[in-house]
Amino acid sequence: MRLGKFLLIALLPSLGIAQQKKLTDYVNPLIGTAKMGHTFPGATVPFGSVQLSPDTDTIPYDFNGKYTKTVYEYCAGYQYKDKTIVGFSHTHFSGTGHSDLGDILVMPTQGKVQLNPGTADRPQDGYRSPFSHDHEEASPNYYKVKLDKHNILAELTTSTRVGMHRYTFPQSADSHIILDLTAGIYNHNDKNVWTVVRVLNDSTLTGFRQTNGWARTRTVYFAIKTSKAFKNYGAKYYDKEIPYKGFWRKFNQTDNFPDLAAHNMKMHLDFDTKEGEQVLMKVALSPVSMRNALENMETETPDWNFEGVKNAGVQAWEKELGKIKAVMLNEADMVNFYTSVYHASLMPTVYMDVNGEYKGLDYEIHQAKGFTNYTSFSLWDTFRAFHPWMNLVNPSRNADIVSSMMAHYDQSVLGMLPIWSHYANDNWCMSGYHSVSVVADAILKGIYKGDADAALKACISTANARRYEGIGEYIDLGYVPDEASTSSVSNTLEYAYDDWCIAQVAKKLGKADVEAEFTKRSNYWRNLYDEKIGFMRPKDRAGKFRATFDVLDTHGQGFIEGNSWNYSLYVPHDPKGLMEVMGGTKRFEGYLDSLFSMHLPDKYFEQTEDITREGIIGNYVHGNEPSHHVAYLYNITGSPWKTQERVRQIIRHQYNNGADGLGGNDDCGQMSAWYLFTALGFYPVAPGDAHYWLGSPLVKSATVTLENGKSVKVIAKNQGEKNVYVSKVTWNGKEIKDYKLAHADLMAGGELEFVMSRKPKK
Repeated sequence: MRLGKFLLIALLPSLGIAQQKKLTDYVNPLIGTAKMGHTFPGATVPFGSVQLSPDTDTIPYDFNGKYTKTVYEYCAGYQYKDKTIVGFSHTHFSGTGHSDLGDILVMPTQGKVQLNPGTADRPQDGYRSPFSHDHEEASPNYYKVKLDKHNILAELTTSTRVGMHRYTFPQSADSHIILDLTAGIYNHNDKNVWTVVRVLNDSTLTGFRQTNGWARTRTVYFAIKTSKAFKNYGAKYYDKEIPYKGFWRKFNQTDNFPDLAAHNMKMHLDFDTKEGEQVLMKVALSPVSMRNALENMETETPDWNFEGVKNAGVQAWEKELGKIKAVMLNEADMVNFYTSVYHASLMPTVYMDVNGEYKGLDYEIHQAKGFTNYTSFSLWDTFRAFHPWMNLVNPSRNADIVSSMMAHYDQSVLGMLPIWSHYANDNWCMSGYHSVSVVADAILKGIYKGDADAALKACISTANARRYEGIGEYIDLGYVPDEASTSSVSNTLEYAYDDWCIAQVAKKLGKADVEAEFTKRSNYWRNLYDEKIGFMRPKDRAGKFRATFDVLDTHGQGFIEGNSWNYSLYVPHDPKGLMEVMGGTKRFEGYLDSLFSMHLPDKYFEQTEDITREGIIGNYVHGNEPSHHVAYLYNITGSPWKTQERVRQIIRHQYNNGADGLGGNDDCGQMSAWYLFTALGFYPVAPGDAHYWLGSPLVKSATVTLENGKSVKVIAKNQGEKNVYVSKVTWNGKEIKDYKLAHADLMAGGELEFVMSRKPKK
């Protein structure tokens, strides 16, 4: 790939590095794609509904009824190692460990019409095309690639709700644009419930498709326009034989027929093209209707000014990235830093039309009044650092996200806030009810301006949803029993933390009875700590710990995406209480030391899809989020220098400038938010506590411009690659000795100064 703007050239002068280029020049959308393919390199604007990107294969979710393990590599559709491109689809997740989407796949071709994508080893049998990274370019809101088989240059850009394509064709009487409406990510034979296309004229189509995947009942409406009239079009159905065929058989629906509907459908639009002729296409999406999709298109992209749309998106990225002006040690760090800001601005995505309408969880059409509605909440990941990051740099957007969660709650017949929701569905993925953490943190930091009492009620209702994931027995027994869930210990620990968040909101609102109840529940983590072995351990309904138990195994031990070694430290709201239970300061510090220094045999992670040896430091698994706060726990053992040492080790070991630059899934911005906080020198160990714990900054200096007009400046004196230790830290000239910084102080603006050293301050 030609990555001129990303190459590590001679190091720039230490001062003014951020001013020598546009900030978008430091973003590399390909970071993190090689090993697991969980980021997408295509075009999008910040938090855009349309995330237009190449898909490089068609791996199905299952084969002969069995799960296809390699499909996991295509959670975002793109794999850097692949040598062919299947097409360009308009919706993607960023860094998830499961997937969906991949809607409205488009591919320009020329020659004989081919509606089968073909295979990676025989692309000549289908519409897919080989490509080379030498002829590929990716940057914020722009993607370009040469499709070698078809001799077509493809360029992509977007507005919030519209994807714009520009295809430069060779001379041909057989040029085509393929619309594969069967394609999808994590696809299976019955995923498409129904697909409709209406051809309104020789350059306009509208339609929708409903799928049953990770989201059970997801409907995407679309409108498509081409800059050049197509001379012919055709369709082919790929439905299974059904007993009732109706009387649509009276028509030939394969050739220039304008009213199309099927479970599975593919289309081709045909053109005559001259050498070097550019054909543009706009694809607008809507959660509500075809009419709204057309309105989105006409409002956001009224003309065919590809460069104008691209530049508007680049300016939106400059504004988003420009909220933090950082000076790093070298250009590689600049790329990592601003790529992290980029990754932390991809999701959640806007989920409403330009007229404010969106489809709710209740399948009804709603009007977002006073807020922008968002979707795709990967809350098990993002409550930890991403949403606190938003509360710092983008609080009004996070307030809208909380309002979106409250709308979800109002529309839920189960009376619950979202668990992992997207596209007017909840897919119920992962453990905990961490929307509670996001709502609480926003209230306690003064971000959410809505009805706090109503929000508390929603949190309590969610925490008392007895039928969900062992909550009933958690309330009755004080823990989730082993028999009730394969993640019984994880659930207990995460529920306890979420309950502590509820107690903090109740305290703020003067609800003493609620505070007392949920403070009690927040201590339920103690019920699964086995003093005999010094670890958290599953317990059955009779109160007996599981007899056969492996503290290093991730599978079948009562935890989700983690082993007991890591998860036993997941008490972020009461780390001192945990330290006491574990035997005191010395023993707790020894536990932390062992976590980072021990060797974890391959057998404990070789069957784990999202973790490789590169993602592990000792037994510390950074790619699995439950450990993200752990390095900061040395701050309470009297050895903050070990926190400083470890966070710098992690940031160097787990974040690199390249196609395999992440040590695990980015998980909708969580990995990136951890990097950003840590690079600035502080981290939210327990969202809901309006304090940050100090570490070791990577920046030489940084200025964060706050929404309230104030700014936070971070300065690291004597910063260097080996100067990882902090000899002194001050806030507005006053020394900080407890290694904590209040959110309210940051919001008032000021200067956080670290004095760095090669020697630890013991």
